[in-house]
Amino acid sequence: MHTIIERELELQLVLSPERSIPVPARLVYRADDPFAVHVVFHVGSSSPVHWTFARDLLVDGVFRPTGEGDVRVWPGKADGRHVVCLALRSPDGQALLRAPATAVAAWLERTLRLVPPGFEAEQLDVEEDLGALLRGEWGR
Repeated sequence: MHTIIERELELQLVLSPERSIPVPARLVYRADDPFAVHVVFHVGSSSPVHWTFARDLLVDGVFRPTGEGDVRVWPGKADGRHVVCLALRSPDGQALLRAPATAVAAWLERTLRLVPPGFEAEQLDVEEDLGALLRGEWGR
């Protein structure tokens, strides 16, 4: 069994420079998927939205602007507080979200203690995953 680290928090969906609305979200890190972070928006709703992207992207984005394409992350300030800005783009639209930097950094620190940078590949069981794929059992 692999360890899962979760953190529920309230993000702000930025509608304009003057207006934002709260969006419940859950950050998820799974040791069996060590290169990725998962974000679930609208936690508790009947149609949550799931995003998955590289953990390194979020780690870097806490300190400096990073990413291109569908996911971009950068540090910022809003209402005098440090935030992590997350710009997401899909064929269905785009969103700019702000998360409390302290909460994101604390959650990331837990993931980095669990699986330190450079040790992600050691968490993978390539032979077992390949066997499951060849047996048609991948993702079950």
